[in-house]
Amino acid sequence: MGKVYKFADNVDTDVIIPARYLNQSSVEHLASHCMEDADATFASKVKKGDFIVAGENFGCGSSREHAPIAIKGCGVEAVIAKSFARIFYRNAINIGLAIVVCPDCGEINEGDELTFDASSGAISDLTTSKTYQGDTFPPFIKNIIDKGGLLNCLEDFSD
Repeated sequence: MGKVYKFADNVDTDVIIPARYLNQSSVEHLASHCMEDADATFASKVKKGDFIVAGENFGCGSSREHAPIAIKGCGVEAVIAKSFARIFYRNAINIGLAIVVCPDCGEINEGDELTFDASSGAISDLTTSKTYQGDTFPPFIKNIIDKGGLLNCLEDFSD
């Protein structure tokens, strides 16, 4: 169960992690500045298991992998959006960040409490008692996310 932090359409990677913070690549550094240009207090408020809910085209802009790394580093359980920029979507999978396409997520409000079942795609809003259906991943993609990223999956093949 986690709290919702809601963002609008077209949140680009420069908003997720501003370029001025790319001089260091540690997860902790990136996480401490996550979403800073949209909500200066986000990184200090977000807790492990919380959710980002957004509109269309989340993660547009540059193809930097730092954006999903910053979000995952904050402890965000999943990003739920109406749609994602394609390169962000793939970068998120590669680093093991759960991302969920849910056309009806606009009904979810800031501060609502959610649970998410990655196997079924069910998003339960405990605040409003509504359930939403998010897309599910094929088993090989779910495996990448469950293992924490593509590199962790590749380690399985090195044995």
